[in-house]
Amino acid sequence: MRTTLKFTNVARSTFFATVRQRADAYFTSRQLSRHANGAMWGKALFFIGSFVALYLLILFGSFSPLVMLGLAGLLGACCAFIGFNICHDALHNAFSSNRRVNRAFSLLFNLIGANPYVWTITHNVVHHTYTNIPGHDEDIEVAPGLVRLSTEDPLKPWQRYQRFYAFPLYGLASLSWVLRKDYVKFFQSKIGEHPTPSHPRREYINLFAYKALYYILFMAVPLLVLDITWWQFALGFLTLHFVEGLVLGLVFQLAHVVEGTAFPQPDASGDMQEAWAVHQLRTTANFAPRSAMASFLCGGLNRQIEHHLFPNVCHVHYPALSRIVRETAREFGLPYLENPTFVAALRSHYRMLHKLGRPAA
Repeated sequence: MRTTLKFTNVARSTFFATVRQRADAYFTSRQLSRHANGAMWGKALFFIGSFVALYLLILFGSFSPLVMLGLAGLLGACCAFIGFNICHDALHNAFSSNRRVNRAFSLLFNLIGANPYVWTITHNVVHHTYTNIPGHDEDIEVAPGLVRLSTEDPLKPWQRYQRFYAFPLYGLASLSWVLRKDYVKFFQSKIGEHPTPSHPRREYINLFAYKALYYILFMAVPLLVLDITWWQFALGFLTLHFVEGLVLGLVFQLAHVVEGTAFPQPDASGDMQEAWAVHQLRTTANFAPRSAMASFLCGGLNRQIEHHLFPNVCHVHYPALSRIVRETAREFGLPYLENPTFVAALRSHYRMLHKLGRPAA
């Protein structure tokens, strides 16, 4: 079997051509840009301003230890929201038609602890191409050996309890990015079964230089400026990353590991017989699509179906695109998976963890 997959579209589905044509007509008829509008720029300024304000309040505000801990948690959540709302769009070249603007905003990813170059490989290329395919999409390999998110993974006795301990483990995702994951992915010979490219020399410099900057801003500076003990710093740092990791982990898991989403396998020739766009519909789910709060905080990632089909379109346009995608999927007899609320999606993910932790799965 080949290690690289092809989507052969045996059924010759025209779903993607149709939905893309209708999306193009939507933007053309209304003379709209596919990129950021005024509301999007307002969101960007709001989250960047919140990040700077919280960071400065922690360093120079005179607060009790409990309030400082709360501010650290808020800063962690803000980091996740910057990742969702600004960096994610910029890294998909969806924020602006100007690549320099996208490049500038993508650099903010370094300030939330993650490397933008590594992300473009693991997320933009691998995850968006091989969504939910075991052995190829490493986004479903969360804490291998501890959390089982695919029936292809061997079942361990302790995984019968994973529905309880998986959520705290999600909280370690951000800390792993900062201290381990980016280095490991950068020097791996392949991501899933996708060979990693030969990295430009500047990316070696960027990886270590921006990591050093992060360690200075979030480790050295607080220890030098604040009158706290080492364990108080450690507690605040861990709180920041636990909140950031939990928010990041939940949003991505609720889009791909809920009831109804598929984890398809290639055929004997190593091919996926469905069309790529049909595969995205079967492996992706929306949550809380009518919640203005979820859309504002999650950067449109509560509408993951639209994001996977149109990753180069700014997320402020997803509500309009969702009507087009839903109607077109219905016409073609294809699934359009949604959980009406965040809580409903959370319960569905919990049930999936329970199911996948048992032999019956």
